[in-house]
Amino acid sequence: MNYCIIMAGGIGSRFWPLSKDNYPKQFLDILGTGKSFIRSTYERFSPVIPDENFLVVTNKAYKDLVLQQLPMLRPDQVLCEPARRNTAPCIAYACYHIKSHCPNANIVVTPADHLVTNEHEFERIIRLGFDFLHEHPLALMTIGIQPSRPETGYGYIQVAQQTQAVKKVESFKEKPNYETALQFLEAGNYLWNSGIFLWTLEGIMKAFQTYLPDMVEVFEKGVGHFGTPGEQDFINDHFVECPNISIDYGVMEKSPDTYTIPADFGWSDIGTWGSLFTHAQKDEQGNALRGKVVSIDNKNTILNIEEGTEAVVQGLEDYLVAYRDHSLLVCRLRDEQQIKVWIEGLKA
Repeated sequence: MNYCIIMAGGIGSRFWPLSKDNYPKQFLDILGTGKSFIRSTYERFSPVIPDENFLVVTNKAYKDLVLQQLPMLRPDQVLCEPARRNTAPCIAYACYHIKSHCPNANIVVTPADHLVTNEHEFERIIRLGFDFLHEHPLALMTIGIQPSRPETGYGYIQVAQQTQAVKKVESFKEKPNYETALQFLEAGNYLWNSGIFLWTLEGIMKAFQTYLPDMVEVFEKGVGHFGTPGEQDFINDHFVECPNISIDYGVMEKSPDTYTIPADFGWSDIGTWGSLFTHAQKDEQGNALRGKVVSIDNKNTILNIEEGTEAVVQGLEDYLVAYRDHSLLVCRLRDEQQIKVWIEGLKA
């Protein structure tokens, strides 16, 4: 009865030029581990989820990539969105599909592209979450990460000052500025929001009906199609009618039945080149090197060159140099948040 929904439809534009529309971040081995992000995500959950209970929600253009990297899945376990509508419709689609097979399911939802270094502790936390749902079937849970620094790139969860392993959520906080993040860290009862969720099918369906009735109305039109050969045609015709809204804003921030498990299992969303730099192996000058590159007098710089290409780079400090598929990026690391804006200029 345990299901896992892997959300794998993004394009990872902040990792350009490695991540592109035709081969986005979740299918890449950016960390050099020998496994893509999505493969690592599957393996992380496989001790608690049987193969037949995985669902991957992605763009239809990536279905073949998913099946290549996760060959243990059947084609009908890859759900294809015809358009991007953020995480709430993505999750609702998968939940309606699951309902057609297992109305009493327990569900964990995860992005496809996160890093976890302590997988044994991760498994313990997920099992603890499922145990809590057995006693509290209407609870909506998220995994909170014990903060190690005043991070401004993550949303935060304020928790009640309790001694229990599972804590009541008092509020969700948007990505803060540095001063606010420092206050959160010093307060001691704020966690990073990992974007990993657990709930029963009954609990999340009730929440959808309460907080996103317009979205529910769209999917209810398809009851009788889910789990049948007619499912994809229905989704192709009606998915675009869903609101473009995140599960955090649409449900979690509104529900009084939200809980979290504070966790520390070496988590990062690896959402930016900077976060990759934090986890990458470095040479004596603090450079993260990947590919056939000669580094001369560089310091604290990322040099990421695709296989089959050669590069010589000299005299950079705190820079990012990345080359893949005839595309080159050279910028200061502190300006990496502008990458999404810059690549829009290439499309103009």
